[in-house]
Amino acid sequence: MKTRQLGRTEMKITPIGYGSWAIGGNNWAVGWGPQDDQEAIAAIKRALNLGINWIDTAAVYGLGHSEELVGQALKGGDYHPYIFTKCSRLWDDKGNLYGSLKADSIRREAEASLKRLQVDVIDLYQMHWPNPEQDIEEGWTEMARLKEEGKVRAIGVSNFSVEQMRRAMKIAPIDSLQPPYSLIRPEAERELLPFCQEHGIGVLVYSPMASGLLSGSMTRERVANLPDDDWRKHDSRFQEPQLSRNLALVEKLNEIGFVHNLPAGVVAIAWTLRQPAVTGAIVGVRNPTQIENLLPAAEFRLSDTEMDELNTFLEKNP
Repeated sequence: MKTRQLGRTEMKITPIGYGSWAIGGNNWAVGWGPQDDQEAIAAIKRALNLGINWIDTAAVYGLGHSEELVGQALKGGDYHPYIFTKCSRLWDDKGNLYGSLKADSIRREAEASLKRLQVDVIDLYQMHWPNPEQDIEEGWTEMARLKEEGKVRAIGVSNFSVEQMRRAMKIAPIDSLQPPYSLIRPEAERELLPFCQEHGIGVLVYSPMASGLLSGSMTRERVANLPDDDWRKHDSRFQEPQLSRNLALVEKLNEIGFVHNLPAGVVAIAWTLRQPAVTGAIVGVRNPTQIENLLPAAEFRLSDTEMDELNTFLEKNP
């Protein structure tokens, strides 16, 4: 697999990375329903065996459980992927989520993530959400300090606006941005992607398949049967009137993929990777078969005609 340089860092990453949000389990507010831990570990190992060289996780995924699974998957093996994780989302003893960008909180989170991941250094440490917004400067100053101390190799932000990035950049350079970006959520094209390209900031897009909605395996029946502890069951994109529009988009993706013997999910991921500002796409999978089916997205490229077909659909179905 060809690699791309992540911003101005020395890291060269594969076009797709392993996303571990979904494997965190169902014991928290934004869970994906039941998850078999051994299947999750097998999925991570399969992704690395196929050549993927980075894993994206976060402390809050599964309230620490996702990071623990990543650590277990890598322990005692020959795998040495880049490890990207995030801070600033915390939880109390009842599992209620809240945000903190206080310096001492970020430092404690970094130490806790290092233990769960069972590593000595985090390759990319990302501020998960700019919340509370008034503490961005304090939090980013501490992130820069962690980088200076060698606890993390690079620092990035997630879910930031251009204005918020400008504030952080007055303190220390931003190595990467992680925004949502997909055919269903293309708004990053307006300001975020041009800004990052102009300033040499790497871009790791999340939910390129819109949380499985564009994977090709999501049907009206499957949506109806999602467990109650799967956050997607209550999301507007998985409900009418948006659901019918989004499933029609999946039909278009299937038409394009059929010609290449590829599933809709590969086409959806490839659509994000055709953007020159995008360094890599985070692909969340829960079992080994899923990553095998989606791996071709790292190399597949849409033709001009196929791009025109998708653009036409988006114009007619905003």
